[in-house]
Amino acid sequence: MTGAPLGDLALVVSAALFAIGVAGVLLRRNVIIVFMCVELMLNAVNLSFVAFSRTHGIDGQIVVLFVISVAAAEATVGLALILAIFRHYESVDLDLFRRLRW
Repeated sequence: MTGAPLGDLALVVSAALFAIGVAGVLLRRNVIIVFMCVELMLNAVNLSFVAFSRTHGIDGQIVVLFVISVAAAEATVGLALILAIFRHYESVDLDLFRRLRW
């Protein structure tokens, strides 16, 4: 258990990053900033998986590879949607997403 203090610090940093991401998603109105906060939350989860893998085995690092690949696909689709909405409405306000509902 040589990595326990470093793992604890990584978990604290991960929790702080996740809390910042949640606050950004709940408080911001700009779609791009909300999107970056979601990515920040995914990276915080990745950090916690790596911190747990230091003490519980390499399985957490394997899950991190899957999360990174899903985050890359999510970033591609999300940015394409944001770009399409910006081209149509010329704004990136979250209220425009509500207009897309039927």
